[in-house]
Amino acid sequence: MSERFIHRFEPAPEGAGDGTLLLLHGTGGNENDLLPLGRAIAPNAALLSPRGQVHEHGMARFFRRLAEGVFDHDDLVARSHALAEFVLESAARYRFDPAGVVALGFSNGANIAAAVMLLRPEILAGAVLLRAMVPFVPERPPDLSGRRVLVEDRSHRGSARERGARRTAAWRGCGGHAPLVPGRARARALRPGGGGLVVAGEGAQVTRADRCAIKRPRSCARSSTG
Repeated sequence: MSERFIHRFEPAPEGAGDGTLLLLHGTGGNENDLLPLGRAIAPNAALLSPRGQVHEHGMARFFRRLAEGVFDHDDLVARSHALAEFVLESAARYRFDPAGVVALGFSNGANIAAAVMLLRPEILAGAVLLRAMVPFVPERPPDLSGRRVLVEDRSHRGSARERGARRTAAWRGCGGHAPLVPGRARARALRPGGGGLVVAGEGAQVTRADRCAIKRPRSCARSSTG
């Protein structure tokens, strides 16, 4: 049941219907962190923001890791399915269309969003993966036709073309076949109702610098290992 996740839900404004943003915070964040960003990005969308259920040194996460950058695969798979069920149960509880959900995740939240797309592609209409890593390679490539994904590469290694090639290779390598939104399209939004969303973040938690990075993406270049 949805009560398994502490969460916030903000309905779309009366008379508006621009889908639902699933907001997934980074390590050490909570269900409140991405609400202002979500509302700024998609003012006519509903917002669903769960808190990660794993605790690492007092910091909330969505799945366990064995070491820095090393994921607990079994836990990631199990919690990805649990998050998928939470989305479906929330759709029934709050009466939003489950076919119009787009994930916006930072770091650890981006990684579990990617995992949900690979394991349960019917759950998300698209995803914005900021500071994400390739979560795993699925046994069978999922059918992601009709979905769009942004994978933001903030490493600054190589040219824009080379960074774009790395994004594409990483996503294709893990089985993703949804079209990637070009990183240069920073002014458009991949909103639930259509359009393109491209934002950039700094580290695992949403800070003032994160919000500034939407307009000045090159100003934030810290690494993250989800």
